[in-house]
Amino acid sequence: MLFLEALKMALAAITAHKLRSFLTMIGIIAGVASIIAVMTGISVIQTAIEKEISVLGTQTFQVQKQAAGGAISEEERRKISQRRPTTIAHANAIRDKVRSVDLVGPELWSFGHKARFRDRETNSNQTVCGGTPEYTTNNTHYVQLGRNLSQEDIKVGRNVVLLGYGVAQELFPWTDPLQKTIKIDGRKFRVVGVLEDKSSAVGAGFNQYLIIPITCFVKIHGLRFSNGEERSVNITVRAKTPELLQQAIDETRMVMRMERGLKPHQEDDFTIFTNDSNIKTFNDATAGVKTGSFVIGIVALIVAGIGIMNIMLVSVTERTREIGIRKALGAKRRNILLQFLLEAIILCNIGGIIGVAIGFGLGNIISLVIAFAAHVPLEWTLVGILFCTAVGLTFGFWPALRASKLDPIEALHHE
Repeated sequence: MLFLEALKMALAAITAHKLRSFLTMIGIIAGVASIIAVMTGISVIQTAIEKEISVLGTQTFQVQKQAAGGAISEEERRKISQRRPTTIAHANAIRDKVRSVDLVGPELWSFGHKARFRDRETNSNQTVCGGTPEYTTNNTHYVQLGRNLSQEDIKVGRNVVLLGYGVAQELFPWTDPLQKTIKIDGRKFRVVGVLEDKSSAVGAGFNQYLIIPITCFVKIHGLRFSNGEERSVNITVRAKTPELLQQAIDETRMVMRMERGLKPHQEDDFTIFTNDSNIKTFNDATAGVKTGSFVIGIVALIVAGIGIMNIMLVSVTERTREIGIRKALGAKRRNILLQFLLEAIILCNIGGIIGVAIGFGLGNIISLVIAFAAHVPLEWTLVGILFCTAVGLTFGFWPALRASKLDPIEALHHE
């Protein structure tokens, strides 16, 4: 009953002074909206990028010469550049010696190519991958039309190609591309399949891929770049089950170290990474932005809280006579304290709810500008409301305490 009575009086006081209540809430709205907007915007970007990063299957990892991504120092970059390349022989060793894996696919990549069919031609930003039948499963990039590369294609080095969805749409907008002959940089390839649509929100060109047998790639492009540097193979490896993923990684690391002749005290001169390690790298890179945004939002809320405290103190002064009458009629200190605390908390939470709604809207503007999916991180709704309640309690306590300590006689004589 005490709580309900205090709640009714707090709501009555808030609705009786609508303009003052609104001005009190502005700071809270701005503070909460800024936190929620930034966190929502980051969440929208993060969700899209994590989806793009998660190219590998849930039980797949990759072995390669280069680092897995993220910011590295110049010293680390030089150190990695001096590593020996990973090779097709390494992929074969993993396939033969690691019992916890079932699919091992070596890949070689080349960028900046052009495809042509009759009078239709792509621009020169197509990516050619020399792969194996394991490419589609290990990279979750499946064949939509036609067939996958076969072991026979790899064995004889056939000039066959899987078209990325975008390439197929560009070269064959109205005709069936299967068994048609296209030219990639002037060389003829027979189309055996088309990959599914894998649109990217962050510019990754999955739909611009051209997948050819790795043996054909080596025949055309060789195992060295034009500057004499040896090409390094990316090796995608799938564990037999998700539960065996870590065991497969450990066994693969041991095989790679043996194949590369590393001594026990020497560190790995290759990189093994999974989706999770890629996502962790991205999260580490954005941690500073999140922390900085959160701190700025907290500062805004503190400033808003100080404003609420000042306005509540003015309110106590204006309502001194009202407080005196209530005390004269039997209201106790806790009644007055609870009423003013509830006023501060309710104001903060109303402002918080409005701020959350505005923040979600502002944060998702990026999804309208760029091809990202809208996202509403509901956990931040709870965080925003909890912070607003904390601000109301913290900054409303002193005015409420001051109101509860007023002497009823002096309060009744207040003008």
